[in-house]
Amino acid sequence: MKSLLRGLIIIVVLSIALLVIVDKLNSSSGYKSGNTLNVYNWGDYIDADLIKKFEKETGIKVVYETFDSNEAMMTKIQQGGTNYDIAIPSEYMIDKMKEENLLLPIDYSKIPNVKNIDRRFMDLSFDPENKYSIPYFWGTVGIVYNPNMLNGKKITSWEDLWDKDLRNQILLVDGAREIMGMSLNSLHYSLNDKNHQHLREAKENLDALTPNVKAIVGDEIRMLVENGEASVGVLWSGMASEIMWENEEVEYVVPKEGSNLWFDNMVIPKTAKNINGAHKFINFMLDAKNAAQNTEYVGYSTPNKAAMKYLPKEIKEDKRFYLDEAMTAKLEVYENLGQKSLAEYNDLFLEFKMHRK
Repeated sequence: MKSLLRGLIIIVVLSIALLVIVDKLNSSSGYKSGNTLNVYNWGDYIDADLIKKFEKETGIKVVYETFDSNEAMMTKIQQGGTNYDIAIPSEYMIDKMKEENLLLPIDYSKIPNVKNIDRRFMDLSFDPENKYSIPYFWGTVGIVYNPNMLNGKKITSWEDLWDKDLRNQILLVDGAREIMGMSLNSLHYSLNDKNHQHLREAKENLDALTPNVKAIVGDEIRMLVENGEASVGVLWSGMASEIMWENEEVEYVVPKEGSNLWFDNMVIPKTAKNINGAHKFINFMLDAKNAAQNTEYVGYSTPNKAAMKYLPKEIKEDKRFYLDEAMTAKLEVYENLGQKSLAEYNDLFLEFKMHRK
């Protein structure tokens, strides 16, 4: 019994000593005990050098975790196992997080760099007056294609995808809102349509596309198109820009019928512990030079108007990714459909995938 007690005492003493050593190491690096910032973001969605720069400038240690879907992110924040100080959800999820009372309002007296954001991307339907969110990146859903693999054919419309010449040529990203939305747009319906008949029509329209669909895939769509294993892909603009960086033969188009205009946004979850640090981080990321550096690394479009002057000409003047106001007006932001309608979208998309088999 004494041996067991002695062993337990040794373990406790060693654990305390280890904690003291770690705390001293952090202090020597400029980090104070407890002065950490928990950031929850999409994978590979920030320049790691900016995290180091933020840590050096503020003395705040960043603990960085990633998620692969808005739903997974929201579930983890709801559970409260980790007190995330910053999260970066998409626009429709912000609406849902507000409904669940999961967000803290932003104190704009601590965010002077908000002046750098293009006003076109503020005060949108999912968060009027930007009470809870500030835009991080934005983009579109569109079509990437290789004209050399299509005998010079150009794609300008969603309807072009139903061309019989594209048999077994198209890759679709595995997302119900994106692919159901593509079909709704091709039928000249809204991306946020809740009409049951319209949704059935969109699903049947997708069934008719089946002969042209090579596969429905996730992130690997980027590599497959880049390597010429498919001539056409439906995906997000940032992913398209990465493909085009590696394969100059590839083009990207936002179809003329319109498409999705999406936003990922910085928010402060209600369970945040370092609220002051969260505001510092947001303001740091909104700095014009920092935003430009992050944009070059990530490849998506920045809403930071002040950052534009620091971006290379070939990026900021690329009309495929920085659309003019006339084209932007044709785009729709995803709305929170509600549980019933979202389930219908998901069920119909699953039916389409099963139909392919």
